[in-house]
Formats: sequence, structure tokens, C-alpha cells
Amino acid sequence: MGSSTLDVTRAELGLVVMYLNKAEARDKLCRAIQYGSKFLSGGQPGTAQNVDKSTTLARKVFRLFKFVNDLHGLISPVPKGTPLPLALLGKSKNALLSTFLFLDQIVWLGRSGIYKNKERAELLGRISLFCWMGSSVCTTLVEIGEIGRLSSSMKKIEKGLKNGNKYQDDKYRAKIKESNERSLALIKAAMDIVVAVGLLRLYPKKITPRVTGAFGFITSLISCYQVTQHFPSSFSTANTLSKF
Repeated sequence: MGSSTLDVTRAELGLVVMYLNKAEARDKLCRAIQYGSKFLSGGQPGTAQNVDKSTTLARKVFRLFKFVNDLHGLISPVPKGTPLPLALLGKSKNALLSTFLFLDQIVWLGRSGIYKNKERAELLGRISLFCWMGSSVCTTLVEIGEIGRLSSSMKKIEKGLKNGNKYQDDKYRAKIKESNERSLALIKAAMDIVVAVGLLRLYPKKITPRVTGAFGFITSLISCYQVTQHFPSSFSTANTLSKF
């Protein structure tokens, strides 16, 4: 009994280790701490606000050179069959997100004291946030479009099956899974628009630091979950146990 409990514990710890070994996962966990602290502080000085500021700066280090990812996506070919409007929105998202991450590095240099022109660094920081907000708008529109395409595709499969059980069809189940993933991505992108508006203080009376923190914390949890979906499908408890 004791050995079995120990094996389960080791397996669970193995999952945690694998999760934390992903730089993306550590960044998303830091993001949850950042926005959770922002929610608790409500924009008021104190321990929570200090945690918010220090975590924000730490996350910028995690994202160094990450702009290359979206730059690669920008120059990569669009999947066949993608409608032109969705293709353009997708490329716009890549361009805006890559610009945001690139400018964010200059913000980090400014806040670290390496880049001396603090006023310009803050201006670039504000521009970068507008780029992030723009990329979130593009992502929202892309996900709406893709969910619509999936819905049409699923209806065609249903017609083809006639009286068959659609939930036993592998293609139909795969479409459902993809639709659920895109719906979650849509919720996250839409909420991130609110977070960006809050960080830019465009509507300070309605979107307060506490509201920004709450929305940011929820989208961080969604991001943490999405990272787990990138784990190898072949990973199992048996694989974990074999490594310990």
C-alpha cells in the first residue's frame, strides 16, 4: 500500500517537473502571480503591488527573443484552404505580437537601467501594449472565423453519416475537440483585450487595476491549461515512473 502511494506521488511530481521544465509554463505561472497581485493590490502601494512590479519585470526576461517565434509565423506559409480574410488576420496577429515582444525588450532594458532614455522606453512600452491589444483583437476575429468553419465542417460530416452515431466518428470527435480548444482561445483573447485596455488606462473608471488583475488572472489560468495540451500524447504515468 505504501509503495503504491509512493509510486503515485512520484508520478504526480513527474508531471509537475515536466510542466515546470517548459519555459512557457514558468512564464504563465509568473503571469498568474503578476495579475493575482494586481487584483489584490487594486493599484494601491503595498506588498501586493511590489510583487506585481517585480514579477512583471521578471516575465520580461522569460520573453527575451521570443519575438522570433511570431516572426517565423509571419513568414511561414498559410495552411491550404484558409480564407484570405482569416489569413490576413493571422499574419497581422503575428506581426503585432512580434512587434510587442520586440519592443518589450527595450522596456526591460529601460527598467533595468541599461537603456538610459526612460521616457522613450515608457513610450515604446505603451506602443507595445497597443500592439498586444491589436494582436488580441486579431486573434479574437480569427477564432470566431475558424469556429464558424469548424461548425460548417461538422454539419457536413453529420449529413454524410445520416443515421449513424456522429460521436463514434473519429473525424467528428476531432472537430469537437478543436472547436472546444478554439472556443477557449476565443474567451482568452477577448478577455486579454480588456486586460490591455486596463494596462493602457484607456477607461480607468470602469476598467480599474482590480478588474485588470481579475481578467489577467483568469486568462493566465487558461494559458497554464493550454500549455498542458502541448504535452506529448504518448506521455503516461508509466512513462513518468520509468524515469524515477
